Amino acid sequence: MRRCLVLVSVVALLIAGVAGAGGAAGVGGTTGGEATTSASTTATDATTPATDATTPATTASTTGASPTACTPETDTDVVGCWDGVAHDETFTFNQSDGLTPSQLEALTHRSMARVEYVRERPFQTDVPVETMTREEFRANGTGGTSNESADDRRAFDRWNDQVWEALFVVGENESSAEAIDTVFGGSVSGFYSPADDRIVLVVPAGSAVQIDESTLVHELTHGMQDQYHDLTRSQYVGTTQDADLAVDGLVEGEAVYIEERYTERCGDEWQCLSASESDGSGGGLGSINVGILQTILQPYVDGPFYVERLVETGGWEAVDAAMADPPSSTAAVIHREPAYEPRDVAFEDTARGDWTTYPDQGVDGAETAGEASMFVMFWYQSFAGPEAPVLDPADDARGNVRLHLRSSETLQTRTAYTYDHPVTAGWAGDELYPYRNDAGDAEQDGYVWVTAWQTPEDAAEFEAAYHRLLDAHGATAAPNGTQVVSTGGFRGAYGVERDGARVTIVHGPDVDDVFDLRPDLRPEAEPPAESVGTDADGDDATTGTSESVERDRDTSEGASTSADTTSETGEDTTAGAAPGLGVVVTVLALVAVAALLARRSRR
Repeated sequence: MRRCLVLVSVVALLIAGVAGAGGAAGVGGTTGGEATTSASTTATDATTPATDATTPATTASTTGASPTACTPETDTDVVGCWDGVAHDETFTFNQSDGLTPSQLEALTHRSMARVEYVRERPFQTDVPVETMTREEFRANGTGGTSNESADDRRAFDRWNDQVWEALFVVGENESSAEAIDTVFGGSVSGFYSPADDRIVLVVPAGSAVQIDESTLVHELTHGMQDQYHDLTRSQYVGTTQDADLAVDGLVEGEAVYIEERYTERCGDEWQCLSASESDGSGGGLGSINVGILQTILQPYVDGPFYVERLVETGGWEAVDAAMADPPSSTAAVIHREPAYEPRDVAFEDTARGDWTTYPDQGVDGAETAGEASMFVMFWYQSFAGPEAPVLDPADDARGNVRLHLRSSETLQTRTAYTYDHPVTAGWAGDELYPYRNDAGDAEQDGYVWVTAWQTPEDAAEFEAAYHRLLDAHGATAAPNGTQVVSTGGFRGAYGVERDGARVTIVHGPDVDDVFDLRPDLRPEAEPPAESVGTDADGDDATTGTSESVERDRDTSEGASTSADTTSETGEDTTAGAAPGLGVVVTVLALVAVAALLARRSRR
């Protein structure tokens, strides 16, 4: 079951403290307080669009050409009105002492009217908003199959542990399931459930109900999406980790995009309520695995700009068309290329001995990590663990952490990051096959990871970065071109082979296991000399930069497009204030679908 969750208490960019950046994010508009102005009684007629769809960032007029009275009878006929509450209505209450049921209902109806006004279409029916305590939420869980056996769950967890170990984010003595639960646990403030057609707010037992209206707008957008597209359909759950993130880039991207349009109207055009200042603030990252966190944040960062590109080029009709055929890779979302399709990666299981795959997990035993997860893999080695410069060896670890923060695009409602880097921008596809060997006294795990790249040069750049990653973990040369990491959570033997635009990575407990897993592997302990190419200026191309690079990418239409989607000035119409890069910055991280990374097996 898909659930669109809202996480709070995520100190997402204490990261920035490590990076040594400064300046906090600004959020447009004024909030809360006792309203004194009178309520509006007009809204925009559904036949008169409130905004020009080709200029999505422009603030629309508060009245249409033919203003219509906002009454309960006009709910589905007038855009910007719900149950007699108009989008520009003001309230005489605040929520310093919490919201009463009637006040929450009025706030919900105004937020529905605002989603209609920005999205230029009416809700088809009401979206109930309910509350539950955190204890009730924990008891209810975050979805998934209730009839799953303990053996099935254990098999999935073991399989998924290898995926996150291959990404150098969760070590062999850690549980990926527990790490993922830690990101979500205790932080969910609410969710929209397509199965139940409702929003649930999670509140502490005995506490007053307080909510940021922008959060409500975000979740109500999911409600509208569900009414028009049915979010329970299989197309909104990707078959792989990369596809999941890509679908969320569209679904969550539209919700953030509308949330941004709401925020920019606050103050000058709309009265907006927000929760108390203490709500959602945290004291630090604590035990949260930042590698997992930054992976699941990617749809919320790149998604709104992806949706903006759709609106700019084809209006809201283009967004509706994309909902009928969502993107299948994070590469499409990162580079704002709706037509981009990953390549099929040919793989034949040649393992010998007692090594077997997990045919009932993933897609015939395989996972696809994708460009976003690969970027985080390299970046995370600078933030945590070895704290080594992997993406850009010419800089130090702190400088490599900053690469993730140097986005030319900004958001008003959350911190903007970049997941676009030359080391991973040439991604064309990958298949990661976890293996197991239970023949001996102890369980043994390994994996074969086949990656495809746009060009041999892209493959060489990825290979060089991967060797730097192994070096950061103390890898030493071993027989037949393998490398061995002797200590830590990622110890074992590694074999890396590049063949044209394809790089294969094999990991097993020992050197012999590498060749049992892939007998025909021809690894090299370090990238060959030709891996170190030069760019147009004669500089070392393997060092990496924070700049996006132009490259011809395979698309279904055969178009040659650029991964750099910003203007020369770095401006973007979704831009608000500068991204939040303070030493102790707390941001409201809207993260959906708890099952996104703890996905159950698919058969």
